[in-house]
Amino acid sequence: MGETNDNLWAPWRFDYVKSLKRDDEPACFLCDYAAQPQDDGANWVIWRSDRCLTLFNRFPYANGHLLVAPVSHCAVLEELDEATLAELIGDLRDAQKLVRAATNCHGLNIGMNFGRCAGAGLPGHLHIHIVPRWEGDVNFMPVLADVRVIPQSIESLRQRMIELAPTLGLPAVRS
Repeated sequence: MGETNDNLWAPWRFDYVKSLKRDDEPACFLCDYAAQPQDDGANWVIWRSDRCLTLFNRFPYANGHLLVAPVSHCAVLEELDEATLAELIGDLRDAQKLVRAATNCHGLNIGMNFGRCAGAGLPGHLHIHIVPRWEGDVNFMPVLADVRVIPQSIESLRQRMIELAPTLGLPAVRS
């Protein structure tokens, strides 16, 4: 039997690979975004509350993959004060409501990774992932090639969220 070519190119992933930092490197994109509210549109920030940011994941696992993070650079939950912890959960609740309405997803994965060995790409700044899921969305692409098919652009979904947020009683999405 001859050799087969098992390559399935996903060049957009290279930006993610280049962006990975070691634990001892000071750069943190969440801290950069927190310090640059004037760039919220370019950084895909949806909301800012007093202590937290809600934003699109630039390297999503699914359409509508969001991150909710405290503004303060903390690696673990016990480093957060009570007010920040409460705001983080409130923002998570609101983001979950908006994602469900904007994507018509059937379910959500919500999770956190602490430490590189646990899957944290940014281990120094805790953040919560919100990943919409649909019945049957685990199709052959991720099983055979570790490739995800994302059917909608971030900009298109952001526009939908801008329209929906006020109708859901949520803060206006930043544009």
